Amino acid sequence: MNMKKIDFLAIGDTVVDAFIKLKDAHVNCKIDKNACELCVPFGDKIPYDSLHVISAVGNSPNAAVAAARLGLSTALMTNIGDDLNGKECLAVLEKENIDTTFVKIEPGKLTNYHFVLWYDVDRTILIKHQNYERHWLNTKEASDLSCPTWIYLSSLGEDSLPFHSEISDYLKKHEDVKLAFQPGTFQIKFGTEALKDIYSKTDVFFCNKEEAEKILNIESKDILTLSKGIQELGPKIVVISDGSNGAYLYIDRELWHNEIYPDIAPPVDRTGAGDAFSSTFTSALCLGKTPLEAFSWGPINSMSVVQKIGAQEGLLSREKLEEYLKIAPNDYKVNKIK
Repeated sequence: MNMKKIDFLAIGDTVVDAFIKLKDAHVNCKIDKNACELCVPFGDKIPYDSLHVISAVGNSPNAAVAAARLGLSTALMTNIGDDLNGKECLAVLEKENIDTTFVKIEPGKLTNYHFVLWYDVDRTILIKHQNYERHWLNTKEASDLSCPTWIYLSSLGEDSLPFHSEISDYLKKHEDVKLAFQPGTFQIKFGTEALKDIYSKTDVFFCNKEEAEKILNIESKDILTLSKGIQELGPKIVVISDGSNGAYLYIDRELWHNEIYPDIAPPVDRTGAGDAFSSTFTSALCLGKTPLEAFSWGPINSMSVVQKIGAQEGLLSREKLEEYLKIAPNDYKVNKIK
């Protein structure tokens, strides 16, 4: 049997996002501007502007779509329900040329469904992850999988801790498989000790500055301190994003910075910008780019994604991404800062 070679295997939960665009709301920020709250009238009927339902999203499906559009042979390992939403998710993945061999359909269960409260260009997401039977490949599935070049691991539900042990066991047995880890909400809550085997096998790690503080349980705003702290957990390369301030890359005891790629138009919706950055960085490495080259690719897809509603519509082909790279302004370049 000829096994299909997979460049990029994304692992994580799949969801359907219902974008509810709010009109009558406001944002209340504390003094430091880092802790903001979305406020709506309590006990009232609140009109909304529009509703957009988008299937087959989530950190890992978004990453899979990004990788596939950049030309990589891509598969997704995920669980979905046997409901109509699950069927629609499968159809989207297949349309994006993503191998669905490792998508597990759960009889009698629902597909994850999230509500995105969209106000201005940002959003608050109401999440609920279903409890699924999460396991690594059975014998038949394993026979259909040649070792992927990269595994991209991201958001999984709160019932997934044992599954992480199965993933780390696979990585221990397959040293040539590289791991990109972009932890989701529950993976951060598990703590670094519970996921120490995952951290120790991670080749490139992604999070934002606030997440880094949670992971390390410190309040330092110093990027170098955060980067070193994450690297001490095991990852070889650490990438920390900082919103409009750009992103930081820590590798070989050097800290690098890159600005965001200039918006071609005012952003429409910021959902998926982080996924686009992380998966594009990983895809670039898979395509043979150096970490510094990959660092210049990521922000371009982030810029494009925020021009559309949802996390996938704006994801670019490799040809289009490289066009943006060629016309980048002179100050869009990776700089060593420490």
